[in-house]
Amino acid sequence: MEDPTAAAAAAASTKLSIYKAARTIKRRENTLYNALRSIYDDSIFVGEISQLWPDLPLLANLRCGLWYSPNFHSTCYFKSTDGHANNWSFSTSRLNLHVAQLAGQKGGCIIVDSTRRGKRFPDSMSKTIPIWTCVLNRSIRNYLNKMLDSTVPGNRESTISDQDDDSKRQDSLEWDSSLHLPLWVSETEKANIEGRLEEWTKQLDASGADIASLALCLKKPLRPLWISQKTVIWLNEVPDHDSWDFTPIILLSASSSNGIIQHRSISEFSWNYIAGAGDDEESWARGLSPNLFWGHAYDLISAGPDLCNQKVADIVEKDRVYRSQRGQNVPQVTVKASKSLVHLSQGEVPESLDIPNIGIDMKSYDEDCGISWLGSANLAVGRSQLASKISNVDCVLNCDQESIFLCLPDSEAHLHLPMVTSKLDRFSLLSNLPSAVNFAKLKLSKGKTLLVCCHNGEDISVCVCLAILTSLFNEEGTFDHGKSFNETRITKWDLRRRLVYLCKFATNARPSRGNLKQVFGFLNGGSIGSV
Repeated sequence: MEDPTAAAAAAASTKLSIYKAARTIKRRENTLYNALRSIYDDSIFVGEISQLWPDLPLLANLRCGLWYSPNFHSTCYFKSTDGHANNWSFSTSRLNLHVAQLAGQKGGCIIVDSTRRGKRFPDSMSKTIPIWTCVLNRSIRNYLNKMLDSTVPGNRESTISDQDDDSKRQDSLEWDSSLHLPLWVSETEKANIEGRLEEWTKQLDASGADIASLALCLKKPLRPLWISQKTVIWLNEVPDHDSWDFTPIILLSASSSNGIIQHRSISEFSWNYIAGAGDDEESWARGLSPNLFWGHAYDLISAGPDLCNQKVADIVEKDRVYRSQRGQNVPQVTVKASKSLVHLSQGEVPESLDIPNIGIDMKSYDEDCGISWLGSANLAVGRSQLASKISNVDCVLNCDQESIFLCLPDSEAHLHLPMVTSKLDRFSLLSNLPSAVNFAKLKLSKGKTLLVCCHNGEDISVCVCLAILTSLFNEEGTFDHGKSFNETRITKWDLRRRLVYLCKFATNARPSRGNLKQVFGFLNGGSIGSV
């Protein structure tokens, strides 16, 4: 008689063996060369679509989308998790208002992202961005109606006629604020999302976002359109974007969505296509960045699978040495183990806080040195690698783990407070914020300009600036030594409003939830002492 324990062990061993075999096959497929070659092939499609509307700026949805073109105008950050079923969300921490502003200025824009095998579009494009466009449209419509309601005929200084007034009121009432989703989203899911739109619109209105500027810039309501490699587009019937009665946000999914492994061959060698290869770059890129890839794309692609890894290692090392010689931050690369054309079809066009900084206030961004000035607060945020090039700041607060060489006239004008993200230390930011805010208060009270910097200028330094703005400035953005902060208790909504204000200037800001929690904890931990 067979031993049940031995049988169970044998079955478990078989399952484990199948699992190991599947992981081994996946590792063989997801090689560095396969990823780069897949990205390169998909980028050709992205280039072809962008040329159909050459006047529309091309934006990368961070981080995956950034791999798929060397010619991005700017970036945005729409998370797929905000579009997951039963987890739909409109984030006031990632308003991406610069995208709407840019679309209003240029007549639309194209956003690039990709997704893994088996899907045509990531949830960021299927639901997150459609929710975003709808909420913005609703808020703009409310603002336009409010402005028209406040204009009383016969009792205003404006020279606009009553007829023009009526025309504008009609335009605002007809401003399309309905939810436009692709046809593959079910009616049930659409109804559930529509039930939350009013709440999200109220949150946006309460956040302090500059809706007035958007209403002034946007002549037509925003609307998403979807294009993938399966979309059919008749080249002789491509419409001019100005002919539409809306401002198009063209959502371009770069990856092929076949559900099977695609083996591709050329005369020299064969390779396996990876859909959404740009995703999770830490697991496969071996220190290679999108900029480095596009600077050496021809050499890497023509090298083939056998030489690709060594060429990438050489490129990354040369770049590391180059930056090291110039005193820039050069962390050692840690390599993780590899993880196991064309008619817009009916299904794709429904009827219905890295890179160039395109903000609502363009004066806030210093292109020469890559920093963002936060209004008139004498406060700037940016990357630590660029701090040594900046000549128009008096003081520097360096939140990077690495020290930087600075030529400042005052030896006390530089404070280095090494901080790490909340994923590595849940209290790193919290423990350093008292010293950071006290340093900022001391310098700002003397009329000095202050730069707060970190490795990427997107997370830690943004959170430190948020703590400084909230604790040392009043609602009007005036430095008051912490008086208004000491007289009030900061709520989560207060913090969100300040973050929206900050992101108006630093449009590449991407503060993490864990770091924002630490800022909120600090702001509710006590008063700001006097200097």
